[in-house]
Amino acid sequence: MIFTVGTTLQNFVIINTSLIEKMMWMENVADPAGAAPSFTMWFRVVGCLYILGNSVGILALRSQSRLLWWTVFMVNITQAFGFVLIPSSMWSAVIATYGVWGILPSLITDGGAIFLVLVMIHSMVKYRGPWAQHRLSQQ
Repeated sequence: MIFTVGTTLQNFVIINTSLIEKMMWMENVADPAGAAPSFTMWFRVVGCLYILGNSVGILALRSQSRLLWWTVFMVNITQAFGFVLIPSSMWSAVIATYGVWGILPSLITDGGAIFLVLVMIHSMVKYRGPWAQHRLSQQ
């Protein structure tokens, strides 16, 4: 749930067209004012996919299907690369606009995703399957 909230904050509160325009200006894009609205829209589309993916992870509290495990794994492994895939000028623009507080939601979601993926890999290797369930026959 924390990842869902963090991604929502980043997608709809922190990121806006003027911030994207500032980022594009830092990158010397030819027409930041003209390109920013479209970029912002597509950035938010991707963000909404991650919000949906993170929301699916909440189902893990009720269901422990293999499909759900792999979905959570894939969402988090790709989200873990957020700081690498998003241009550094975006982070500079966010810090210039909001201070360090502006990158906190992404730091929590992307950093948390790295941690969660490592825990999931460790658990899967140790217990030879998703969800780290001990089988009654093994006890």
